[in-house]
Amino acid sequence: MHEHDSDRSHEIAVVGAGPAGLTAALLLKAQGFDTVLVGPRPGADPRTTALLTGSVNVLGAAGAWDRASAHAAPMRTMRIVDATRRLVRAPEVAFEAGEIGLEAFGFNIENDRLNEALLAAADAAGLEWVAEPVVGVVDAGDRIELETEGGRVRARLAVAADGARSFMREAAGIGVRTWDYPQHAFVTIFGHTGPHHDASTEFHTPSGPFTVVPLEARRSSLVWVEKPENLAWIETLNDGELSREIERRSHRLLGKVTVEKVRGAIPLGGMVARKLAAHRTVLVAEAGHRFPPIGAQGLNLGFRDIAGLVEILVAARRKGDDLGGAATLSAYKRSRKADIESRTLAVDLLNRSLLSEFLPASAARGLGLYAATRVGPLRRFMMREGLTPSLGAPRLSRGLPLG
Repeated sequence: MHEHDSDRSHEIAVVGAGPAGLTAALLLKAQGFDTVLVGPRPGADPRTTALLTGSVNVLGAAGAWDRASAHAAPMRTMRIVDATRRLVRAPEVAFEAGEIGLEAFGFNIENDRLNEALLAAADAAGLEWVAEPVVGVVDAGDRIELETEGGRVRARLAVAADGARSFMREAAGIGVRTWDYPQHAFVTIFGHTGPHHDASTEFHTPSGPFTVVPLEARRSSLVWVEKPENLAWIETLNDGELSREIERRSHRLLGKVTVEKVRGAIPLGGMVARKLAAHRTVLVAEAGHRFPPIGAQGLNLGFRDIAGLVEILVAARRKGDDLGGAATLSAYKRSRKADIESRTLAVDLLNRSLLSEFLPASAARGLGLYAATRVGPLRRFMMREGLTPSLGAPRLSRGLPLG
């Protein structure tokens, strides 16, 4: 990593230095694009991320996975337990990665460890970085100009990876569709006396999923989706009380629980940008879409955005097209539309089916999970689709080189 000469123009400026922005900049540089990363260095992040196999492939291509893998726990089993106690309940389902020829469905990692790996990869690659926020944007026709606190960055294309409150999205005049859920997500990390056997368990409750995901050694992360009135009670618990409550709600699956000091809660909602590109700017990851932490889809979908964008930009360069021109932006929008819409709908329907007391909704969810336990081809299809969509998945997500 080295400091940027603000007087020089670039082919591509990636805005946002979280996991999505760092990964995008590393991939683009690896493909030979003149790339600069713009944005403050990432701060401490107490959350964890379940990286599915497609994302592991993307991080490998970015030169970061070898560094991250030492701190990541494999997820070899994905278990779903219906804890709703409703009239129509789904059977317990356990998916095994070996059934579809994989060592693991993916890996769970603390976000701080993931960022460390990406920062080390950026150093090794000599990535140019302006570690300042963008405070202004000028559409200069054949290029885009980004104003920072210390100068100006010029590029043919800007990649907005600056999160759900994206400054770049707003500057491009792209609107969003948003919605809220009557839920919050409480997150923490805890140690436990029993082994987790590399298994992730999602308990479906009437308030939302209670999901326990393995970390290194005998530690796990928790995403506990609850109604706001229940969350207020949870936040009053001291560490000992919270540990015992997690033990109870996880059916003592992991033995005695000891929570770590890290804990937090966020209100749940969703957002989808009305378009993914405009004015020499493309949106990736949470700049373009955000939904609840259910089914490990959020950052994984964002990594597919990045992989798809890189594939399109390589093809545009081969054809001699303008990297930030209308044809390139249109190709990106078309390529990501189905994946984003289908994943957003699936997560929304699952979450609403848990909240709904409407019997047919519970029955449909139960029937789907019942079929997953009994119908082998459907079961294997659901596992593969949960990892990477069969139609239109970017080559880098599938572990394939770009043509």
